[in-house]
Amino acid sequence: MRRTRIRNALIRLLAGATVGALAGLAVAQTAPTATAATAATGSAVTVSGRGEFKDMKFTVSQTTHLTSQAVTVSWSGGAPTTFAGTQFNTDFVQIMQCWGDDDGTVPSNPGPSRTQCQYGASPTTDRGSWPGNDYDDTRRVFYNADPTNYGQDDRFGAGNPNAPGEVPFKPVSGDTVTSNTQNNPYFNHNTTNEVDFARTGADGTGKEFFEVQTANEAPHLGCGVPVTVDGATKPRSCWLVIVPQGHLDLDGKPYADQSQVNAGSPVSSTNWKNRIAVKLDFNSVGTNCALGADERPTAGSELAADAMTSWQGALCAAGKVYGYTEMGEPDARTRLGNDGSFGLAFTTRALGSDLATTAPPGTTSYAPVALSGTVIAFTIERRPRSDAPESENKLAGTKVESIDITPRLAAKLLTESYRNSTWQAVINGIAAKGYGWAKNNPAGLATDPEFIELNPEFAHLSVAETPATDTDLLTSLGHSDSARALWQWIVSDKDARQFLAGVPDDWGMRINPYYSTNTDLNPTGVAFDPSQTDDYPKSDPWCTIPAGSGATQKQCMIDFHPYVDDMHAGALHTRRADGLWKSTWDPLATPPAYKSPGPQTVGSRFLITVTDAASATRYGLQTARLRNAAGKFVGPTENALTSAAASASGKGLAEITPSGATAKGAYPLAQLVYAAVRPGKVSKAARQDYAYLLRYAAGNGQITGADPGRLPAGYAPLPKKLRGETDRAADALIHYTGPSPAGDGGPADGGGTDTSGGGPSGTGGLDGGTGGGTGGGTGTPTDGSSVSPSPKASFDGGEALQTTTAGNTPADPANPLRYAVPVGAALGAVAGAGAPFAGGGRLRLPLRVPLPGGRTVTVLPELPQRLRRLLRP
Repeated sequence: MRRTRIRNALIRLLAGATVGALAGLAVAQTAPTATAATAATGSAVTVSGRGEFKDMKFTVSQTTHLTSQAVTVSWSGGAPTTFAGTQFNTDFVQIMQCWGDDDGTVPSNPGPSRTQCQYGASPTTDRGSWPGNDYDDTRRVFYNADPTNYGQDDRFGAGNPNAPGEVPFKPVSGDTVTSNTQNNPYFNHNTTNEVDFARTGADGTGKEFFEVQTANEAPHLGCGVPVTVDGATKPRSCWLVIVPQGHLDLDGKPYADQSQVNAGSPVSSTNWKNRIAVKLDFNSVGTNCALGADERPTAGSELAADAMTSWQGALCAAGKVYGYTEMGEPDARTRLGNDGSFGLAFTTRALGSDLATTAPPGTTSYAPVALSGTVIAFTIERRPRSDAPESENKLAGTKVESIDITPRLAAKLLTESYRNSTWQAVINGIAAKGYGWAKNNPAGLATDPEFIELNPEFAHLSVAETPATDTDLLTSLGHSDSARALWQWIVSDKDARQFLAGVPDDWGMRINPYYSTNTDLNPTGVAFDPSQTDDYPKSDPWCTIPAGSGATQKQCMIDFHPYVDDMHAGALHTRRADGLWKSTWDPLATPPAYKSPGPQTVGSRFLITVTDAASATRYGLQTARLRNAAGKFVGPTENALTSAAASASGKGLAEITPSGATAKGAYPLAQLVYAAVRPGKVSKAARQDYAYLLRYAAGNGQITGADPGRLPAGYAPLPKKLRGETDRAADALIHYTGPSPAGDGGPADGGGTDTSGGGPSGTGGLDGGTGGGTGGGTGTPTDGSSVSPSPKASFDGGEALQTTTAGNTPADPANPLRYAVPVGAALGAVAGAGAPFAGGGRLRLPLRVPLPGGRTVTVLPELPQRLRRLLRP
């Protein structure tokens, strides 16, 4: 008997050791490398110039796995740019994106035909402040049968010597535009990504952030669309083309005319001989999951958008199709709490945490899936004042890499408190009735003494302080946890709270009273409560007809400071330096209306926005350092996000709060994104599929990289503890035995052991990870298909993670114009929005239509706060 007890004890000991070893191995295999390199790291390309530019070297930071994003183009060995007044005169760089095969014109550097390049969409009117003329920034050329000089051409405009002509533009459709190319139907000044002028500094170096466009943003280029050649299907490659311009005039002699730019069009045959082409390889554009496959819906936080878009591709290869609809977190929590219809919602807060809401009955499972944050991002170029020191003049036109922002400065921007935010409420020192508070306030952020004290360089810079530049933040429409976090950061600061209450800052600047938390000061008679705010209200009712505009209708604050659809759109517009203010009156329009002048002028661009860290990184935006609870200025680096995550607290769903992130290195607006599921509201098959998604998110989904399926830049990999929580949440979904929807079969059908629907079984897990669960897991689903890509990151730009047999990935979030066709169809359903009115129900605003690729289009916007007050019962 004793021998039996000893034997049994040894067996239990051995079994326990074996299970523990296997579980440890599974966790080790699943854990991502904390500092895994991205595929983009190994895809940078450096190419030398030729001819008179042979000493120049040009580097493109990323050339593979591209999507709608920005890449860095940098160069060295150039001659410093010179100017003719405000116009570029000599030695600058022009950049464009092109499609097509090698045209064979430069054997040593293959590249496309010049007729297939997106270039030549400079302003057609209002060129007074534009730094070029109508040759260097258009497709216009001069004909010469044997051209040798800049701007001349050997083919187009061949009527006679020196005859004017235009280089045609040929889109992928083949419908070539041969005349009036500046007004072609494919791209214009507001949509093109061309860089007409990029400055070379005194040291011979330069840098530009170039917006790469897929077929979603530029269908006429078709980049990333799957094409089949010789039986092989892969995304269409395109080209980034750089044309350096030198110091010779059209006659081949050094510039004698210093009054304007004389280099000629970069697509002329003479300039084209100097072009440098770099091939660009794209992730596939389009939804490439199997047609007819069942889709598990997910919805919620925009903070999860880039990660989910990447993961969708890898999960398709495993036979799992997960839809994603971007939605403000408060709305997503409401939808999930009411009926669980979305199945899984991405959120940073628990259900029931919003004002006047309660947590729904039953179980809600929360699993951390992403660590990112809200950022204040910007595009700012140096324009030195006339009295600036020589050290600052040498930096003219270059980008400011970093600024420091306090909660009070953010409050000033969000409350429209700068003098020029309420455009022309103060003219020549005379304030309109009710706007005396603005009279002595700084015109904008760049001249605010508080800002200059933190960022002293701006004392030497000149900024056109208008609603399109530094008097406001470009913000998104609707309610979000990101907006709430920003306001929570502001109210956590004593100086900011006092400013909101009406106490002037140290230099006498005062709050716009429509945002005051002091009831006696606020003209509405109701105190603004930022502690309960999760949007960006436009509360000031100021309207005016701008003096000197010739307009016949007013503009109001929503016109001066327009919303963008979401944070991704805010990042894109900031990359383009387009503040969206329609500041120019067009009396010839039908009917007459204000119109946008387009992006700001190169060399003096200034635009700031509230966006997410992933979108800011995607578009190459600089991000502000924010003052945290420890009094330190910290940017949204991986370490700073991870440091903040360590402070997360709360039962069930641990939330990062700005006041709670007290570590010196913690980023104050870091946010943990959770996947929330109500298991009692979804079927067993759905629970298994959502568990599958969670396992991937906690495993290979935390390996940083540009390959489809990896964690995009702008996120920090989840710490090991949080990944374990996600795995345990997946186990809980699989083994759930509580109440189930009617027809699900309930606990009697075997709980989590059912393997129908291709989901993982209770003893398996994606990538072999089980966290604290019961399964050892092999990484193979019960339908027999392999779903276990190697956890090793593709360092040197190696093979992309296989997503389908064609190596494709779903569409990336992009400009809403890509959705013209699906939105056209979706709008047919908008008539159904009238049903709540007919039945006495309430239509919730903003009304948005979900779109492919995880984005939405706003059909009916949310009403301004002042109108909402009037409509309250």
